[in-house]
Amino acid sequence: MGNSVPLTNGKIQALPPVAEEGRRRKRLPSGRRDSFPSAVGSRFVILSSSSAGNCALLETDEARILVDAGLSGRKTVGLLGELGLRPEDLDAVFLTHEHQDHAAGLRGLSRYPHLRFFANRDTARALQAKLPRRVPWQIFDTETAFLYKDLEIRPCSVPHDAHDPVAFFFAWGQDDLFSPRRSLAWVNDLGHVPQRLAERLGAVDTLVVEANHDEDLLENDPRRPWSLKQRIRSRHGHLSNDAALEALRSVQRPRWRRLCLGHLSRDCNDPSRVEDLFAPFCASLSPAPALSVLSPTEQPAVLLEHSHALH
Repeated sequence: MGNSVPLTNGKIQALPPVAEEGRRRKRLPSGRRDSFPSAVGSRFVILSSSSAGNCALLETDEARILVDAGLSGRKTVGLLGELGLRPEDLDAVFLTHEHQDHAAGLRGLSRYPHLRFFANRDTARALQAKLPRRVPWQIFDTETAFLYKDLEIRPCSVPHDAHDPVAFFFAWGQDDLFSPRRSLAWVNDLGHVPQRLAERLGAVDTLVVEANHDEDLLENDPRRPWSLKQRIRSRHGHLSNDAALEALRSVQRPRWRRLCLGHLSRDCNDPSRVEDLFAPFCASLSPAPALSVLSPTEQPAVLLEHSHALH
């Protein structure tokens, strides 16, 4: 259980789930790491967040992972280098779904044999069919929480036009002076926010959620055909600025310390419009979360950096 997914004729064979339903969880294997510069806390860095590619780095005391891999392998390695890291320093890659802007780097990253790739069965099957080599998949069940190193992960279903897309909710730390409890959610690529998901959004310290397009800019964009506009606006497409704001307003008593709007369209959105729309909302909350709007042209962006040495 939890071993690499064996392949037969390019198809993924059935494996038992990595975790049981409910609150019972089974720990997954950590995999081998060639080198790991010692972590002194936690760090969350958005390497890219836009329609051109989505990828983030999450570091904790015991884990160093990528969340999505929507940049080319070469670009990803280059950005990691700017942070003082090598691919060998990573442990795993967590994939939300199979679309290129979330998984383009899989081909390049799969050349590193120590890396493990986490996805649900349908996503892994869709991606493996396009790859020249077998990937050491770690299969999880959507909506079932599991552990990896010191991370607690819950993959939650989202409505998008992919095989089985998910949002990730991460939590870590011991809730003490030296290892405070932290949590974040990575919520991109969804056409609307179901009530079940909305109820979970308020329980994290850091929320990254998409505000993909401004409705007027999308409507008047001359480069997108009507069919594509309809797909983007559908209930399995992408959240507009207004739809994202409406969803966040429905969250009861959020505990956000930081609210981050991402996955902005380069052509059909404007960071200043997003900030003008969401700043009053953040100011209305008590306490008010810090607001970040991820420009598709100005990244990476450090959203969380906590050092034990600060205590």
